[in-house]
Amino acid sequence: MPGLSSAVAGGSSSAAASGSASVDAAGSSSAAAPGRSSATAPGQSSTNVPGRTSNTAPLRAPSPSGLPVSLSARAADPVAVLLTAAEQLGTATRVCELAVQHAGAREQFGQPIGAFQAVKHLCAQMLVRAETARAAVYAAAVTADPVDVAAARLLADEAAERGARDCLQVHGGMGFTWECEVQLHLKRAWVRARRAGGGAESEELLAVDLLA
Repeated sequence: MPGLSSAVAGGSSSAAASGSASVDAAGSSSAAAPGRSSATAPGQSSTNVPGRTSNTAPLRAPSPSGLPVSLSARAADPVAVLLTAAEQLGTATRVCELAVQHAGAREQFGQPIGAFQAVKHLCAQMLVRAETARAAVYAAAVTADPVDVAAARLLADEAAERGARDCLQVHGGMGFTWECEVQLHLKRAWVRARRAGGGAESEELLAVDLLA
């Protein structure tokens, strides 16, 4: 019967359409998952807050090298950076003294090892780095300028780390033992160099100042 078949076809098509619509609505990504609400939580806004991304992570200021630099709110305290530089300067001075003392007391081939040109160069380079860092740290303490503090920190970190390594080389195998304090100075210099305000942070601050 034409009328009955058309009615059945129309009813089945409408039922299929309604069923597919309900399936699509239930399986779509826009539907809320069980136990979760798509509404914004109380006290929160759906719009992005200026200065923050959607995951609430603080924005990073652009840098000449493309590396991320923290905003001033999260930057290291210049006083703490300068104090760390002063500690590194103390390490650089101490390891230079230890190297010179050992080079004058330790004998090899019938003469002090300080008489050899290679050892002389190591001690001289340690002294130059320590005195250069000393001038930078003293100047930063007077000016209290963040750029001067960053420069002093970089010079002091280099003087402490390289000075401790050179002092260890002057002492030879004895420098690695617990009866010698050189290895302690080297470890402390490594730890301080990784404090906030050193390394890439100070380099980026100096780069921004130079390009300003």
